[in-house]
Amino acid sequence: MSASHERIWVGIDAGKGHHWAVAVDADGETVFSTKVINDEAQILQLIDTAREKADEIRWAVDISGRASTLLLALLITHGQLAVYVPGRTVNRMSGAYQGEGKTDAKDARVIADQARMRPKGFARLDTPPELVTTLQVLTNYRADMIADRVRLINRMRDLLVGICPALERAFDYSSAKGPVVMLTEYQTPAALRRIGVKRLTTWLERRKVRNPGEVAAKAVEAAQSQMIELPGEKRAAKLVCDLAHQLLALDERIKDNDREIRETFRADERAEVIESMPGMGPILGAEFVAIVGDLSGYLDAGRLASHAGLAPVARDSGRRTGNHHRPKRYNRRLRHIFYLAAQTAMMRPGPSRDYYLKKRGEGLLHTQALLALARRRVDVLWAMLRDKRLFTPTSPVTQTA
Repeated sequence: MSASHERIWVGIDAGKGHHWAVAVDADGETVFSTKVINDEAQILQLIDTAREKADEIRWAVDISGRASTLLLALLITHGQLAVYVPGRTVNRMSGAYQGEGKTDAKDARVIADQARMRPKGFARLDTPPELVTTLQVLTNYRADMIADRVRLINRMRDLLVGICPALERAFDYSSAKGPVVMLTEYQTPAALRRIGVKRLTTWLERRKVRNPGEVAAKAVEAAQSQMIELPGEKRAAKLVCDLAHQLLALDERIKDNDREIRETFRADERAEVIESMPGMGPILGAEFVAIVGDLSGYLDAGRLASHAGLAPVARDSGRRTGNHHRPKRYNRRLRHIFYLAAQTAMMRPGPSRDYYLKKRGEGLLHTQALLALARRRVDVLWAMLRDKRLFTPTSPVTQTA
């Protein structure tokens, strides 16, 4: 039995538990609309159904993350071409379709129509290499743990204010391990006054805390400034103890995760080139590779800068031309990577600091100068990866025969 259509476009509104697929023909008429459980057998059945309907199939998906991993893997394994239609595009175009409601079927129809009407307007999807996928998993997990760490510290500080405000102010618990170790045993002013500076120093030394005498002195000084016992102090102290233990355990997990990220990243042939650039350590380098993959999705450095939100967007209207503004659609994690790397490089003598100071001299604010430096470094990193060349403070001399 021959297929009834020469070509169809299948739009898929992807989800964790299930997807919704809508196929349209060259005239934009619906060929089929169906719910598909996120399961290998059902996805394979969807592929067979599409093959029965048309000789040529074009697939379009609105999510390129973990929810669509199985779907994309099966499509690519079976020789199917898939493109990525961003969610913003779907949301904007939905208003042009009949009805105000939002459903999976309607979104899938919009995705299919956009792929049909803009055959070269969307990036092709492919399964990333194993190393890139592993880095994506590890860096995403790290981001989650860092967010958990911030929440733990904020809860702990909030409880400490209800026990002893002076003790909460005495330390930066986000960057110093010693005070957190102390809180696993001593959380109240009375307990700290009883143990005293000398004995607390000894106790901290046994637990290999850095600068134990300084930590003990500051803690006891804060405790001596408050003699009153606040309401709920005992229960709050137990919670602080529990949070301190959780924070120390989480720090160990982050440390183990960072070690795995470094080892995985340095197995990539580009790692040496990326790390040679000032400010780009293994963690930022790993996040960069996890986002950009093999750079095949970027035609030039300008496209990479645009994805990072470091390239201005034209905003011309009527007689007003040459007007540019800050982009709104970009990858914020990628922008953050270049910003942090530029910030680190700017603090050391070298071309990055020289360029930053030049921009400050031109009247730019600190953040503006850093973003200008980050944009310049996109071009440099792009050229380094293209030529497989390590960073040098000066431009390489062109060799002539």
